[in-house]
This record gives sequence, C-alpha cells and structure tokens, in this order.
Amino acid sequence: MTTPTPPFTPSADLVRPTVADAVVGHAETPLFIRKPNAEDGWGVYELIKSCPPLDVNSAYAYLLLATQFRDTCAVAINEEHEVVGFVSGYVKDNAPDTYFLWQVAVGEKARGTGLARRLVEAIMTRPELQEVHHLETTITPDNQASWGLFRRLAARWQAPLNSREYFSTEQLGGEHDPENLVRIGPFQTGTIAGYQGD
Repeated sequence: MTTPTPPFTPSADLVRPTVADAVVGHAETPLFIRKPNAEDGWGVYELIKSCPPLDVNSAYAYLLLATQFRDTCAVAINEEHEVVGFVSGYVKDNAPDTYFLWQVAVGEKARGTGLARRLVEAIMTRPELQEVHHLETTITPDNQASWGLFRRLAARWQAPLNSREYFSTEQLGGEHDPENLVRIGPFQTGTIAGYQGD
C-alpha cells in the first residue's frame, strides 16, 4: 500500500491567507507570516543586508535555512511578494525543549507593526515545537531593540529571563561586540497561543 502524495502547493499561492500561519498589519497593507521556501532565500538575504547591525551570511546559508530548517523559521511577505520580515532558528539537538533563535529581521516597510514578536510567536506555536519550553538567543550588550523584544516576550509569556556572557570579543576575532546568551523559560506554548492576535 502506497502513501498518498500530499497535494502540491504552487509557490505563488504560498502567501495567500489560507496558507499563511497568520495575517497581520492593517487591512490595506496585510503581511502574511508563513514557513519559508527556496524562492524566499534571496529575499531573506537582501532583507538581512538592509538591517544593520545584523551579521550578513551567504545567500546559500539563507537558502539552507529556508529549506532545511523551514519548520523552525518564518518569513513575513507583503502583497507584492516581498520578504519584509524573517526569523531563523532551530530546536537544539542536545536540548530538545529549547529553541535557539539565530536572527530576527524586520524591513523598513514593516517596522512599528509588532512584526518581530508576531514572527517569533508564530514559530513557537507550531505543532513541531509543542515540546519546546525555553527560548535562547544571543544579543550584544548595546542592541537595545533586541533586548526590548525579548524582555517583552518574557513578560507576555510570564516566564523568567536570564542572561550571561556567552562569546567574548576575543572569541569573535576582536572586531565584534561580545554576545550575551539570553534564555527565556520555562513557558507553555499554550500560553503563547492564547496571545495570538494581540
């Protein structure tokens, strides 16, 4: 007995509300949050380049994230099919209850909409992450936007936030600010789901 092949979804249909995880923004300028795919790779690369001080990796790296790690990443697309937001991360092999968030990027056209938080919460409420109860990331000491985002997430999820130095300037080659490891949790994904739409 053969397993039925799931129906193919054309890439042009992937931004439609019926396929998107969430639709956010204003009615006249909706943004569609969904899992990325190979066609998003270059758009993600261009988005990261437009969001200093984020470290820019290769277009190939973003293609890998958009395909091999799509269940734990999210993109936000506008009606022009432009990538205006991206979150990348993965569930840690040695700690399957922990999601490590690598990068958050929101383009200029989508700033002020709460998109970064909505992207993170869209990932955290997926069925693939139902056993995850901690979120980790690294933040440089002077990145106030990122500190603000993760403090808001901890408060919304009613979970403690702890941090410590993780990578020193010396470990990063002497030309990069140190990175602090930030950990939120424990939390329940059901609690996060309850905040969707706020």
